[in-house]
Amino acid sequence: MSRATRVAGRLMPEISLLRRGRKSAARGGDDAEVEVSVPANFVCPISLEMMRDPVTAPTGITYDRESVEGWLARGHDTCPVTGRPVRLADLVPNHATRRMIQDWCVANRARGVERVPTPRVPVGEDDAEEVVAGVSAAARRGDAAACGAAAATARALGRESERNRRCLAGAGAAHALSSAFGLLAGEEPVVEGAVAGALGEILAALTVFFPLDEECRSCIASPPSLKSLASLLSHGGELAARVSAAVVLRELASSGDRHALEAIARAHGMCDALVGLVTSPVSSQATKAALVTAYYLVSSGDRAAARFAELGVVPAAVELLVDADKGTSEKALAVLDAALCADAGVESARAHALTVPVLVKKMFRVSDMATDFAVSALWRLCRAGAGAAPCRAEALRVGAFQKLLLLLQVGCAGVTKERASELLKILNGSRGSVECIETVDFKGLKRPF
Repeated sequence: MSRATRVAGRLMPEISLLRRGRKSAARGGDDAEVEVSVPANFVCPISLEMMRDPVTAPTGITYDRESVEGWLARGHDTCPVTGRPVRLADLVPNHATRRMIQDWCVANRARGVERVPTPRVPVGEDDAEEVVAGVSAAARRGDAAACGAAAATARALGRESERNRRCLAGAGAAHALSSAFGLLAGEEPVVEGAVAGALGEILAALTVFFPLDEECRSCIASPPSLKSLASLLSHGGELAARVSAAVVLRELASSGDRHALEAIARAHGMCDALVGLVTSPVSSQATKAALVTAYYLVSSGDRAAARFAELGVVPAAVELLVDADKGTSEKALAVLDAALCADAGVESARAHALTVPVLVKKMFRVSDMATDFAVSALWRLCRAGAGAAPCRAEALRVGAFQKLLLLLQVGCAGVTKERASELLKILNGSRGSVECIETVDFKGLKRPF
């Protein structure tokens, strides 16, 4: 921040907040913009927004806690306004300014200003170490209930603010939670009771402290831990535990840790559990996390692709795509395209009535990533082979030829352009008396769904 910008921020007499208001009845009651002027001493010099948790540095300048802590976390060690040295420990809560801001908010409530809530006291280093030690001690004793309660405390504190999260992370929260999960995860799958509840709390807390380092990933990727994760995914008692398990698995699979990915692939019941979350979704977050994990596993080799194809990931992904949102569509198309690298995946896709119509529909209207995967999957299905001819005929019937022409006209590049061009050549050889239908909906399908 330049000196001119800092000075302008300090000299600025007021800042305006805009809210939607109502005109008087005489003016017809239409919406109008109403300005609310915020006093300059309520505005943070860094964010130029009204402070919610004001703190004062030894230099005498008051900032919003989140803004100044973010400034210091980015490697700065000086006051943004004065340039004098300042440390995180030097910041003092400015209760007087905070109460003045709250009173001003209450006074302007009728004009649409919401009251700033009283901030919670941030976690100190000693408090963070005590919470982390509580998790580790309870896990070593085998006290599942106490360990789950301590993990829940760590999660709640970490979610309160970024400062709390960094403080707990610095105290080793992720390591303690990962180790605790490994200690409580037994040789036999645990799906109910205090241990299962504690494992769910630990996983939920772990999601706050991503990304996990190699030591944490090693603890979670141990055979007993993965067995318990698969159990929670398949039939965990609590929905939150299943979601957390799926999210933690996604973190392991997407970390680039080859050993963790291989361990997940070898874990008994893991692939079945992931396909189950796609076939019978329990939540959007869990489904998307399961799709990402499945994609990394399927992409790891032909053997894994064949395994997922045998478990039914292809029809599960196709049926999920019918009414999926953008994020889910991208991930399901990625899994489908990767599964088609296996012969079993191609055979399963060609046997499903919706595969080609869904791929043609998702070729546009979603995203560039979805287009890439949809073209690639359709290319794999229509290439030479015993079952390719029906796929080509169906692709022509639902308008793939026209969409591919449009795609090349509007622009695509790389592998997608090459495969779209090859698909056009393949389909052009099959054109004849095939009747085309509109692919905006599925009214022309042979089978209802």
